[in-house]
Amino acid sequence: MAQRTLAVWSGKSYPLGATWDGEGVNFALFSENAQRVELCLFDPRGRRELQRINLRDRVDQVWHCYLPEARPGLLYGYRVYGPYAPEQGHRFNPYKLLLDPYAKAIDGTLRWSDAHFGYRIGHHKADLSFDRRNDAAGMPKCRVIDPAFTWGDDRPPRTPWHETIIYEVHVKGFTQRHPDVPPPLRGTYAGLTTAAVIDHFKRLGVTAVELMPVHAFLDDRYLIEKGLRNYWGYNSIGFFAPEARYSASGLVREFKTMVKTLHSAGIEVILDVVYNHTFEGNHLGPTLSFRGIDNRAYYRVLPNDARHYMDYTGCGNSLNMMHPRVLQLIMDSLRYWVQEMHVDGFRFDLAPALARELHEVDRLGAFFDIIHQDPVLSQVKLIAEPWDIGEGGYQVGNFPVGWAEWNGKYRDSIRAYWKGDGGMIGELATRLTGSSDLYAWSGRLPYASVNFVTCHDGFTLQDLVSYDHKHNEANQEDNRDGHNDNLSWNCGVEGPTDDVSIKSLRQQQKRNFLATLFFSQGIPMLLAGDEMGHTQGGNNNSYCQDNEVSWIDWDLSEHDRELINFVQRLVALRKNHPVFRRKRYFQGRSIRGFKDIVWLAPEGKEMTDQEWHHTFAPSLGVLLVGSALDEHDERHRPIRDDNMLLLLNAHHEAIPFRLPKDPLFSHWLVLLDTVDDSGWESEARYFLGGESSYPLAPRSLALFKAARPIKAHLV
Repeated sequence: MAQRTLAVWSGKSYPLGATWDGEGVNFALFSENAQRVELCLFDPRGRRELQRINLRDRVDQVWHCYLPEARPGLLYGYRVYGPYAPEQGHRFNPYKLLLDPYAKAIDGTLRWSDAHFGYRIGHHKADLSFDRRNDAAGMPKCRVIDPAFTWGDDRPPRTPWHETIIYEVHVKGFTQRHPDVPPPLRGTYAGLTTAAVIDHFKRLGVTAVELMPVHAFLDDRYLIEKGLRNYWGYNSIGFFAPEARYSASGLVREFKTMVKTLHSAGIEVILDVVYNHTFEGNHLGPTLSFRGIDNRAYYRVLPNDARHYMDYTGCGNSLNMMHPRVLQLIMDSLRYWVQEMHVDGFRFDLAPALARELHEVDRLGAFFDIIHQDPVLSQVKLIAEPWDIGEGGYQVGNFPVGWAEWNGKYRDSIRAYWKGDGGMIGELATRLTGSSDLYAWSGRLPYASVNFVTCHDGFTLQDLVSYDHKHNEANQEDNRDGHNDNLSWNCGVEGPTDDVSIKSLRQQQKRNFLATLFFSQGIPMLLAGDEMGHTQGGNNNSYCQDNEVSWIDWDLSEHDRELINFVQRLVALRKNHPVFRRKRYFQGRSIRGFKDIVWLAPEGKEMTDQEWHHTFAPSLGVLLVGSALDEHDERHRPIRDDNMLLLLNAHHEAIPFRLPKDPLFSHWLVLLDTVDDSGWESEARYFLGGESSYPLAPRSLALFKAARPIKAHLV
C-alpha cells in the first residue's frame, strides 16, 4: 500500500479530523481563508512523503476527502495554501507540514531547525519574509486510530462535589522512580494502573486524580538548547491526542485502560486542560498547525496590527474564542475526552482567557453559555484556574454556577496565618468555612472552592516550610523566574539542616497545613508527594525539570511514612464527619436550639466584634455543631454528626485554651494534635468542658470531639 497511489473519493465535511469507519478513512479540515489544501501521506516510519492529495471538495469552509483503502495506523499531515501577509493576519506557507487540530494521535518528536518557521530567521524583515524549506522530515505526524475499546461495565464514579478529594498528579513524575512499578511502565499511563499506585491512592482515600496536561505538547526550542525539557506540558499542540511520551505502548487505548482501572478503584479522572493558547507562541514562533491552517481564524490578532497577537497568557498567543469554529474545536475536544475517553472533569488553565469576548473578562461569555447548556459537559466536574495575566484577569469568585475554582485566596490566607503574620483570624475564619464572600453571592455552595496550600506551580509543602526564597538556578534563568512572594517560612534555616529542633518544627508545620486543609469547608486538593515530604530543593517553578528535581522519590524515611499515615487519618476524619464537608454554608444562627458554628477566644467564650479586629490574635477556636446540621442525604434522611472543636495557634508561645461547655456532652475527647502525630490515637484523653484548659502548644492545631468520658482516661 505504501508504494502505490491510494484511491480518493469525495468524502464528507463532518466530522472534522481523520475518522475510520471500518472501511476507509474520512479526512476533514477547517480553513476559512485557505485557497488550497493538500493531504500528505507518509510511510509507516514517517520519513518519506508518499502521496499528496489535493482536497477538491469544500463545504462550509471545510476541506474534505475519503480514502477507501486507508487503514488505522496511517501517518498524515497537511499543507495549506493561501496568502502570506502577516500584516493582514495571514501566515499560510505550504512548505510547512501541519498537524491536524483534530488528530487523535501524534507520532514522533519535533526535531528543531530553522525550517519550522514560516519566515527566514535572521532576515532583516524578520517574520515579513517567507521561508521555502520543507520541514516534513523534522515534524511529528498525525496517525489515524481505530477508536474501538472494550469498556465493559465501566461507569463514572460520579463522586458528589462535597465528598470529593482531589490529588494533583504528574503522570511521569509520580511513577518514574517508583520501585514497585515495572521499569517499562514507569512514567506512563500504564504505570498509574499498577497495583502499588492504585493501592497508594486508595490508602490515602483520595476520590479523584487531577492529571497535569496530557494533551499532546512539544518541547520548546530554547529549553532543548539548554538541555532541558517542557516537563509540565502547559503548551498544547493537539487537543484530542494523548501525549505520546507518557505511553508505554504508543496506543491510545493505554489511556483508556488507565481511566477504566481508576474507575474500578472508585477514583475519578480530571484533566488539566490548556485551551487558552497553543505551542506556536507569538508572531516569531514556528508554523506547526493552527498558524499555517488559518492564523486569523484560530488566533486573536490585534485589531489595528494583525501581525501581532493579543496575549492574555504570557505564552505569546491566545485562541480566538470569538470564532465559532474555535469554540467548536474546544467543545468537540471536551466532549471527545468525556464520551470517548470517559474522563470525569476538567481543570481549565488560565480560564479567564476563555471568557474574553472583546477585551474585558465577560463572565457570561459564549464559552460558558455553551458549556452550561451542553447535556454532556454540564454534567462533569468543571474547575477554573480563575486568573490570567490580562487586564482584570484575577477572577476568583466570578465564575458561573456549575463551576468550582482554585481558590488562590485560600492558599495565601492559610500560608500567611501559619507563617505567623498578624491580623489574619478574620480572613482565616472566612477561608475555613468555605469562602462564602467569594461564592455565596452567585448562588454557589461551599464546594465551589477548591482549597489548596500547594500545587504544581510553586513550592512543595516540604519546601514551603524549608525555604524563605526560591532557588530556581537549575532553570538557567538566573533565578529570575517563578514567584518571589511565596508566603513561606524556613523555620530558622534556609534549606536542608541537621538541626533536630528545626526538622521537628517543619514536620509540625506540615501537619498544621494538612490538617487545616482537610478540616476546611470546600474541596481539598493535595499535591502528589506532599504527603511524603517531596522536595524540589527550593525550586518553585520546575516546569522544565524533567528529572529528579520533580520526580517523586519513593525512598521514604520514617518521617515520610509517618506523614503518609497522618494524611490517611485526616482523610478518614473528613470522610467520617459530615460537619467538615457541608453542602451549605454555616448560618451562625440557632438550628434546633443550637448555633451551627461558634467562634471562640482562648478564654473559651464566643468571640466579640472587637476581638475579631485585633491586629495580633494568633489563636482561634471554632465549634462545629454537628447536631445542628440542616442537611439530608440522597434518600432525604437527616444528616447528624458529632460536635467538633478545632483549635488553632500560630503563635510561637503556648496558649492555654479553655474548652467550652458542649450542649450535649460534658467532656471533649482529643482526636488529633499536630504537635505530635503519634500516641493520641491509642491513648484517649478527655477534658471537662467549661472548666479545663487545653495546653495549646506553639504553632499547633488540635481537634476534639464532644463525648462521654471513660473515667480511666480523664485528664
